[in-house]
Order: sequence, then structure tokens, then C-alpha cells
Amino acid sequence: MTRWLLEISPGVFVGNLNARVRERLWTVIQENIGSGRAIMVFHASNEQRLSFLTLGDPWVPTDFEGLTLMVRPGGYDDENAPEQRSDRGEGHRRPGMSNFEKRRRARRGFPRTDRQTL
Repeated sequence: MTRWLLEISPGVFVGNLNARVRERLWTVIQENIGSGRAIMVFHASNEQRLSFLTLGDPWVPTDFEGLTLMVRPGGYDDENAPEQRSDRGEGHRRPGMSNFEKRRRARRGFPRTDRQTL
């Protein structure tokens, strides 16, 4: 694969391929993938200007009103959203604050009583 593509990170290859090389490369990937997964994103003449091919990945490309979106299997629908589920009571929340919340509160600083409000 390094003959046609640059490996920018371990296992991540990028480059421009013509359709013939891209299709042959995808065939070779399908034959040798084993239990791994592969996602190929390439230029296409559609509204998004790209298209996807996936193999061994639980996320599935799905057409939604002309746009290709990646759908997570077992994702949330309106009835099972975490905020609305009745089986998640207060006892199921993790104790304490997240690191993000701690940093956000630290950035705000302590409330000051000597500030004048307009």
C-alpha cells in the first residue's frame, strides 16, 4: 500500500488513486482483511464530494436525504435516549466530577464579592 499511499499514522493511509487502482486495492484488502476492519473514503461526484466503503466495521454508511451518514449499530432513538430512559435513576450516575468539569470550573475562578455589578 505504501507504493501508492502515504502512511500518516500506523495503519492510516492517504493518497489520490484512480478508480482502477482503488478498486483493485479494495479487492486485495477484502481478500486479506481477516478479522480486522477497513474504511475507504474517496472522491465521488455527489453532493458531499466523497463516498465510503467499509469492511468489518460495525458503523454502516446510510443514505439520509441524499447525504451519506455513518450509523452506529444499536444507537439511540428518541424512545431510548439516556435522558428519557426510566431505568437510569440517580443511583446509576458516576460519583464526582469529570476532569473537563473540574478544568471548566477552575477557569471561571472563584466568585469575588468585591466586584461591582452594573
